Amino acid sequence: MDAELKNLQIDRSKRRSSGGAKRSTGWIVALVLLLLAGVGAWAFLGPRLNTAPVVEVQRVTAISAASAPNGVVLNATGYIVAAHKIELAAKVVGKVSWIGVDKGDHVKEGQVLVRLEDDEYQAYVQQAKGQLASLQAKLDEAVHGSRPEEVAQALANLNSAKADLENAKVSLDRARNTVKESLGSQQSLDDAQSRYDSAVHKANSLQQAYDLVHLGPRQEEIDSLRGQVEQNKGALAYAETNLANTVIRAPVTGTILERAVEKGEFVTTSFVGDRGAKGYVVSIADLNDLEVELDISQNDFAKLHSGQHGIITTDAFPDLKYDGFIKEISPEANRQKATVQIKVKVERPDDHLRPEMNASVAFLAERKPVSREGAPAKPIVMVPALAVRDGAVFVLLDGKAVRRAVKTGATSGQNVRIEEGLIGGEDLIIAPPAGLHDGDKVRAKA
Repeated sequence: MDAELKNLQIDRSKRRSSGGAKRSTGWIVALVLLLLAGVGAWAFLGPRLNTAPVVEVQRVTAISAASAPNGVVLNATGYIVAAHKIELAAKVVGKVSWIGVDKGDHVKEGQVLVRLEDDEYQAYVQQAKGQLASLQAKLDEAVHGSRPEEVAQALANLNSAKADLENAKVSLDRARNTVKESLGSQQSLDDAQSRYDSAVHKANSLQQAYDLVHLGPRQEEIDSLRGQVEQNKGALAYAETNLANTVIRAPVTGTILERAVEKGEFVTTSFVGDRGAKGYVVSIADLNDLEVELDISQNDFAKLHSGQHGIITTDAFPDLKYDGFIKEISPEANRQKATVQIKVKVERPDDHLRPEMNASVAFLAERKPVSREGAPAKPIVMVPALAVRDGAVFVLLDGKAVRRAVKTGATSGQNVRIEEGLIGGEDLIIAPPAGLHDGDKVRAKA
């Protein structure tokens, strides 16, 4: 029995030795497999990791300043406006009796556009003419003096008065003698004296009248009459001017932009209400004199100057291009917008352009082929705009991408001018990859 029980016990030492051997074998197999996988991955990916990215390279060339194109220094948008838009108003008040134009009509300078009712103004003219004629007649009478017949009549009246005076004097002397000799009464003497005194006054009065008729009117009276005549001439001219202003004519040759009144409407020269009398009859402009009105940011204002040329395009006709130049620069800036308004004159407009159209202007850089000292200007370097990134470019040098900071200038098409940083002859990397850094290895595209 004891011997059989000993045979049934488990030998633990043998078990431990057998399990340790198995675990050692597993670790060895895993290590071998991992080593083989690493060798395979290195064999597959190693050449790829060591391969430099392929980039497109272009040799930078410098051209003379004289042959360089005028690049675009600034693009701006605005609106086409008429250089001189006229809202034609009446100079007198009145009711419209006739209007002969409509929107879009072409008119010539001096052409009759609108007529106002003129009955009252004709009456004023007639009244002024009558007053002037009356005053003119009085002036002519004063200037020409008395007629010979008037002088003769005054002289005859004076002579008659003198004769009556002599007769009264004789009667007075006779009455005195009779009274002195006590042959007559005192009453008869008083009556004779009264008649004599009356005859003396009458003769003196007629003498003065004769003198006035003979001398004519005073110079002051003539001057007064002349002043009144001139005053009435002015009144007549004013009335005739108002009558003429009832006919409204085109001040310039152009196109009717708006017709503001209809027949029967009232036109005024004073306060204008929304639904009351109209302040103007038509608006007119010369569509051969157009401008582009632009608001330029103060940050870009230094790039422009008076007379600078630009290319004008419109949203309506993008394929049509028009030459223009800066005609006007506002003397003051807009504080709220932080802009300065400029106007670009369209040199040769056509029927495609309309006021209030959207327009874009590409302002061109001015050519400077000769320096101040007379020596040729430095060459111009133009590179594709895609090569410039964050104010720098990459050039290929000894198999590496070398970053160079550049200063850009005007653009011309898809190219940009390099003012500083390149001189020509460099191998420029076109459209560098986003992850490219200074010193990275690269390969030029074959």
